[in-house]
Amino acid sequence: MKITFIGHACFLIEDNAGHRLAVDPYQKGSVPGLAYHGLTADEVICSHGHYDHDDAAGVRRTETVWNGSFDVTPVSTFHDDVKGAARGLNNISIINVDGAKIVHMGDIGCELTASQLDQIKNCDVLLIPVGGHYTIDSKQAFEMTKAVDPLAVIPMHFRGRSFGYNVISTRDEFEELIASEGERIIIRGTSVLEGVPAEKCLVLLDPLRA
Repeated sequence: MKITFIGHACFLIEDNAGHRLAVDPYQKGSVPGLAYHGLTADEVICSHGHYDHDDAAGVRRTETVWNGSFDVTPVSTFHDDVKGAARGLNNISIINVDGAKIVHMGDIGCELTASQLDQIKNCDVLLIPVGGHYTIDSKQAFEMTKAVDPLAVIPMHFRGRSFGYNVISTRDEFEELIASEGERIIIRGTSVLEGVPAEKCLVLLDPLRA
């Protein structure tokens, strides 16, 4: 299993046989500072219909047959803290591949219910937004990460030095909160996570298209 951070909330997930799943590809020009994703994949899933998360039509499709390589379960949540009244619905995606459980939180903007938490708790990899404004912020993401207790956590939907929306924050505060807890090693300096880490960690992936 390999996870590549394309940028914003977009990831390319590959299984050991080379099958590829694109998650939340963004439309051309929709995220400042990010080049177009240019992805080729066997399948695509999008957490919701906003332009910075839904470019399924722009992903080139292969003719590969999956044969059950990926098992994807959507969990319906809200994009805001007013039950969707401000920004609508959002799907969490539970992705099982090569024996690993990956959870992509999409643009979650609300707290988890007990039932939703039960479905994603103790996953292997948690992909979670931390930038705030449109989603939960760093403090909320930190508390949610503690509740989910994944093996690896990867922040997404944040602003960097040369990319991202001005109204969202960087991932620095999230990193500081995780570091202060002292329970996770910090891995940085790459755009790719290969396999499931052997110990609890915070993985700071750099956007491939930045």
